[in-house]
Amino acid sequence: LPEGFSISVYASDVPNARFITMTQNQDLLITRPHLGEVLLIAAHKTHSKRSGKRTTLLGNLNRPSGIAVHKGWLYIGESDAVGRVKFNESTGTLQGGYNRIITGLTEDGNHPYKNIGIGPDEKLYLAQGSTCNVCIETDTRRGTMSRFNLDGSNEEIVATGLRNTMDFAWAPWNGELFATDNGRDMLGDDYPPCEFNHIKLGQFYGWPYFNGNNRIDPDFNEAPAKLASNPIAPAHEFKAHNAPLGMGFIDGTLLPNEYSKVALVALHGSWNRSTPDGYRVVSLHWQDGKIIRKDFLTGFEKDGDIIGRPVDVTQDPEGAIYISDDYAGAVYRIAYGESQHALEPFMTDKTETQQTAVELVQPKWLTDKNKNALISQGEKLYGTLGCHSCHQNAAQKSRLNLTNIHQRLQYEEVIHKLTNPTAPMPAFQLSKSDKQALTSFLMDRAARYEH
Repeated sequence: LPEGFSISVYASDVPNARFITMTQNQDLLITRPHLGEVLLIAAHKTHSKRSGKRTTLLGNLNRPSGIAVHKGWLYIGESDAVGRVKFNESTGTLQGGYNRIITGLTEDGNHPYKNIGIGPDEKLYLAQGSTCNVCIETDTRRGTMSRFNLDGSNEEIVATGLRNTMDFAWAPWNGELFATDNGRDMLGDDYPPCEFNHIKLGQFYGWPYFNGNNRIDPDFNEAPAKLASNPIAPAHEFKAHNAPLGMGFIDGTLLPNEYSKVALVALHGSWNRSTPDGYRVVSLHWQDGKIIRKDFLTGFEKDGDIIGRPVDVTQDPEGAIYISDDYAGAVYRIAYGESQHALEPFMTDKTETQQTAVELVQPKWLTDKNKNALISQGEKLYGTLGCHSCHQNAAQKSRLNLTNIHQRLQYEEVIHKLTNPTAPMPAFQLSKSDKQALTSFLMDRAARYEH
C-alpha cells in the first residue's frame, strides 16, 4: 500500500465474495453468484474496524452480481433479470417481497453477469457483457450499456461496442460516467489492452471490430460504415488480460491531496498469459487533463503464486476502503492514518445463515453402480479437452485451482457452469452424460485431494 495506509482482513471465510456496497449504517452488502445470494455483514457493535453478524438477505437468486442501494430500495442484477426489494438501511432489513422489474435478459455464453448502478439522472443503468470472445451478437442488447426508469420501464441504449463492462461509476466532481471493460482473448500475451471508457450517450466503443485505441480486429477486417466512422477510444488502457472488474470513485477528504480526484479499480488478473499479470488494485488520478495510473494494493501475486483476486471496491461513510476477493474468500479494510494489524484475520460473528462450505448432496443420476465408470470417463474428458492447461493439479501453484470445488458447488451447479460457461472457460459442446462424467471426476478428485 502507499505510505500511510494500513490493511486488515475485515471478513474472512466469505467464498465467492464478488460485488460489494456499503450502506449508510456501515453494513456491507455482498453478492455471491455461485451461491445465489446477497449477504449482509453488519458493522460490529463495539469495534469499528471489525465486522459483525452475517445475514443472508436474499437467496435463490440467479447468479446475482450487480448491487445498488437507492432511496429505500435494494436493486440486484441477476444473470437474466434485475430485481428490487424495499430495504431499510438503518436496520439492515428487507420490507416486503422481491420483485423482478426487468426480465427476459439473455444469460447464455461467456459473460452472463449483469451489473447495475443508479445514475445522477435517477435512472437505473445496466451493463450486459457479450456472449463470446469476439462475434456479432444475435441479441443486440449484449455488449452494451442501457438505462431504465427506476421501476424498470422505458429501456434506452446508452452505449454499444462494450465487450464486457463489469462496473461503472460517475465522477463526483463533474458527474461524467466511466466504466471498466475487458478486452478480448486469443491474440497473445500483450494484446489487446483492457479498457477504461468514458461513457457518453449514443456512442460506439469498438467491440468487436476495434480494440484499444481503435485498432482493427484481425477477425473483423472491415466494420460497417456507420460504425467505422465514430468508435470511441478508451480514456485509459490497462495491460492485456488484467481483467478490470469493480471500480469506485473515492472520497479523498481525509486522504492526501493526490487522492482528491481518484478512482480505484480492481484488476482481477490474467488467466491466459504465459506470465500472470494484474492481481492488484490500482488508483487512477485525474491530473492536468490526463489519467495517471498508480499501484494501490499489491501482493496478491508473486512469481506466479497467486493468493487472491480482487473484485470490487467500496468506501464507508468514515472514509475506510473495502476490497472484495473472490479467490481468497475475503474482504479487506484499508484505512489512512490509522493503525491496523496488517492482515490480522478478525473473526466475523457467525450466525445460522453463515455458509462456510457446501453440504454436498449426491444427485440421483450418480449411483454406486455407475460412479467409477463416470469418474473414468470424466478423467479422459479432462485430458482431451485440455482442462489441465488452466486448472493445474493441486501440487502446483494454480491460478484456477479446483481442489475445493466440492466445498463451494453442488453437482448440478458444476453442470450448470459447464452448460453456461463464464469467461475464460470455452463453451464446449458436451452431451448430458459428458457433463455428468466430468462433474463426477472433478468432485471425486477434489475430495481425494482433501484427504
